[in-house]
Amino acid sequence: MTRPVIYLDYNATVPVRPEVIDEMGRVMAAGGNASSVHSLGRKAKATLEKSRQGIADMINCRPQMITFTSGGTEANNIALRCVGAGRLIVAATEHDSILDVARNFPGETVILPVSSNGLIDPAKLATLLQESDRKTVVSIMLANNETGILQDIAVLSELVHEHGALMHTDAVQAFGKIPLDFRALGVDMMSLSAHKIGGPQGVGAFVAWEKINVEPLIRGGGQELGRRSGTENLPGIAGFGVAAGLVPKSIQLMKQVGEWRDRIENTLSQHSNTVRFFGVQSPRLPNVTSVLMPGVSSETQVMAMDLEGICVSAGSACSSGKVKASHVITAMGGTPDEAASTLRISLGWNSREEDVDRFIAAWCRLYDRKHGA
Repeated sequence: MTRPVIYLDYNATVPVRPEVIDEMGRVMAAGGNASSVHSLGRKAKATLEKSRQGIADMINCRPQMITFTSGGTEANNIALRCVGAGRLIVAATEHDSILDVARNFPGETVILPVSSNGLIDPAKLATLLQESDRKTVVSIMLANNETGILQDIAVLSELVHEHGALMHTDAVQAFGKIPLDFRALGVDMMSLSAHKIGGPQGVGAFVAWEKINVEPLIRGGGQELGRRSGTENLPGIAGFGVAAGLVPKSIQLMKQVGEWRDRIENTLSQHSNTVRFFGVQSPRLPNVTSVLMPGVSSETQVMAMDLEGICVSAGSACSSGKVKASHVITAMGGTPDEAASTLRISLGWNSREEDVDRFIAAWCRLYDRKHGA
């Protein structure tokens, strides 16, 4: 009998919640364009704004501060490219959708290093902020997608504002795993994605104060208060709204998930004296661990786990299906070989204890085969 597939790749995408699927089906069946003025259009508009309000309530901002996008990548692009900045400061451990924009930015770009624990040094950031009078956007992710390391965004935001710069945080991985409060973080802009909280893929949000002048990345009919044109993906947005409403339930599960993550790390440490976990000395999301198996490539590990019916990732899953060495690990001082031998295991709302047991057993078998135990 074929064993069920074990999914341990929640940081890549979260399985869509049944409530979300039901709502999306209802909205698709109802039809309507939120820009139309007839009755179906008005109903569609009401659905759109209900979702906007629900997400706003969940992150403590005004609904008009939310612009729906195609996902976190587009939201990140808007934050860096569309607010008139002449200078970017981005952390070395950012998502590729930040780093690639920075590499191709027409103005000045500064890469902010992190410590061996993956954390930003406020003093280094302050020094960089003092070096230029150009309009600057600082982008630092709240929770790292590979290690789960949490930055103290509230402290960093205060520092950024003291120097007259704008603060953006990619909160895509944090949403649904820890409480998220736009106002308390003190940021000017934030990026979110539906599929990281059990919503559909292809929907996200750019969140910003109304006073920030945003030059549209996509022009057309002036939807989304003129910040992002194009007919809204109404079923996707409705699903996003439902998923956001389930965030408190997801956060409640994180205590149990964190205990399972800790059991993975403790058991693997007992089995091997060479295994390493990146970020364990720093505040982290409770659902993810970044595991180094020395001498065994990430690609080999991913394939071996797949043959065992277990889905895991190597680094970020947003690189067109490629398995590549983790820039996050090297930014934290890891060697290229270590960066190319690290797995990411991430759990979530539908994980079970037996999933953890199967992963631990499969990892130990692979380790023993590769190290002659």
